[in-house]
Amino acid sequence: MQYLHTMVRISDLDASLDFYCDKLGLVEIRRRESERGRFTLVFLAAPDDAERARDEQAPMLELTWNWDPETYTGGRNFGHLAYRVDDIYATCQRLMDAGITINRPPRDGHMAFVRSPDGISIELLQAGDPLPEQEPWASMENTGTW
Repeated sequence: MQYLHTMVRISDLDASLDFYCDKLGLVEIRRRESERGRFTLVFLAAPDDAERARDEQAPMLELTWNWDPETYTGGRNFGHLAYRVDDIYATCQRLMDAGITINRPPRDGHMAFVRSPDGISIELLQAGDPLPEQEPWASMENTGTW
């Protein structure tokens, strides 16, 4: 058995690509549009997984955008996507600077949560050992849910 991808339905392709690629840092691996099915599939990978994703088509995140408007609920019921990052503080600062709310700040130097435009929780985990606690993160309060 081999893990291939996780699919999430999105309501706004541009907003989602802005979040996942421009702000979070994932890269687009491939895209498929179906005129007959009226949908677009965009496959993304973390930068460190991009070569493997191109060669093996895994591991990836599949964004599914149905062209006919639909309201999606229950994003929190999905759980979350998790990505390991080299510097949790720098990643969270970059996301905050881009206007992303840090729902669960990395107070412990190890873990943080943000949400996509469609309410999907994204867990960010520090690679290796937790970083030493530092401000403003150590005293930052949670915002909303994750």
